[in-house]
Amino acid sequence: MTPNTLSRGENLGRIRAGGTWDLVVVGGGATGLGAAVDAAARGYRTVVLESLDFAHGTSSRSTKLVHGGVRYLAQGNVPLVREALHERGLLARNAPHLVHARDFIVPAYRYYQLPFYGIGLWLYDRLSGRLSLGRSRWLGRDAVLERIPTIRPDRLRGGILYTDGQFDDARLAVALARTAADLGASALNHCEVVGLVKELGKVAGVRARDAETGEEFEVRAKAVLNATGVYADAVRRLDRPDASPILAPSQGAHIVLDRSFLPGDAAVMVPKTDDGRILFAIPWHDRTLIGTTDVPLPETPREPRPLAEELAFLLEHADRYLAKAPAEADVRSQFAGLRPLINAEAGRGGQTKKLSREHAVVVSDAGLVTVTGGKWTTYRVMARDAVDHAAEVAGLPRKPCTTESLHLHGWTDRPADREETLALYGSELADLKALIAESPDHGRKLHPDLPYIEAEVAWAARHEAARTVEDVLARRTRALFLDARACIECAPRIATILAGELGFDEAWQGRQVADFRALAATYLPNGKGA
Repeated sequence: MTPNTLSRGENLGRIRAGGTWDLVVVGGGATGLGAAVDAAARGYRTVVLESLDFAHGTSSRSTKLVHGGVRYLAQGNVPLVREALHERGLLARNAPHLVHARDFIVPAYRYYQLPFYGIGLWLYDRLSGRLSLGRSRWLGRDAVLERIPTIRPDRLRGGILYTDGQFDDARLAVALARTAADLGASALNHCEVVGLVKELGKVAGVRARDAETGEEFEVRAKAVLNATGVYADAVRRLDRPDASPILAPSQGAHIVLDRSFLPGDAAVMVPKTDDGRILFAIPWHDRTLIGTTDVPLPETPREPRPLAEELAFLLEHADRYLAKAPAEADVRSQFAGLRPLINAEAGRGGQTKKLSREHAVVVSDAGLVTVTGGKWTTYRVMARDAVDHAAEVAGLPRKPCTTESLHLHGWTDRPADREETLALYGSELADLKALIAESPDHGRKLHPDLPYIEAEVAWAARHEAARTVEDVLARRTRALFLDARACIECAPRIATILAGELGFDEAWQGRQVADFRALAATYLPNGKGA
């Protein structure tokens, strides 16, 4: 099959050309993009439509972990943990430029905690089987302090070390979009599905609106897959306005601090917080990421924001375990993501932290296939199950899933150099460096407090379908999640580079900068962006 690109013009042209696709995927997050990869790999003619940007929602706002879920093991859900650990191992093989091992330490402040946590994490290791990333072991007090110099030392008895997976969620989503394109799929962001096309009472495609031009058009398909995560119920109501909700969304908030709060190479896992959740403090892109919370939400906003009580919760718990107590002024960025939890008892006062992260596939009477629930780590399993159902609905030739051993775009057989700031580009690193060499400006940093350079903006526009300042600073780079103030300052330069690459005028630049600065202010406590 001829490789495709993420060129907006090319993909929009192919989609508008008419004809009937095998599958239209609605939603460009982890599951939707994974389904597009799976379907295209089977040879099905596939298109994926995303209303905002790839990974704009939950898929760019995770805790950055590829993991089995220690919490689910404590709940006794061994099958889910085993499945997730297997998928963790596959991701480490298929996207080594984006997924890597990270040591975690569970600090013990009472002697009984050492065997208690040790036994649980020993079982966690064993469930990973041949795809294990490392074995857990007990650490003495001095060893814990050596690995985590800023852990609170008073009454520290030791700790348990275990190894899990870490990744860059939005960059993995971009890799999935490009993998789907490599396999012949068409992936289009900033294109909203506003309705369903029906024939004889059956779903026969979608009506889409191009966000850049306002043009609406039909996309005919043998099957439509609703993979919109926490917004799945809204799409289901396009099919049946009276459809009962199947989701109980909850919000998880995170804060990002300077690296000095966690200068070692190991992360901290707190197995039980005041609300019964697990808390993580993790090195990520030379910052310290702390999360997460769990707050049920009656609504699903497009741009969720951490609540004041969530910020206070994270700062208070960080203070309990870190010798250097963080304050609100130390927060470089804060962000929140929504979990698409499935719960038949939604709205009856249930605690979302007790809900499973298993997924569900639902097929309506009209043939709309919906997949939701789950988590990043198991995106491939969700995609496989969803495509199986969609192929049956569409009457497509039965073909097996092949993604278990499919290398994702950028894969390289050379271990990624974690000291190389551009290692996330994998096999395309040489091409990016060639772009850097084209102009003296391309090697210039976007901001002194950010690790990114101007060539990455041009690259994002040319190869990764970045269309806005937010696309670049939030998801092609992770700048907005690392330092919102720095992003506010460099936004005009990003707009200038993008305008040159995409052919937009000064008025567009002005609107982009204003819109982005308003957004970035919400990534700071109390919206203090000035």
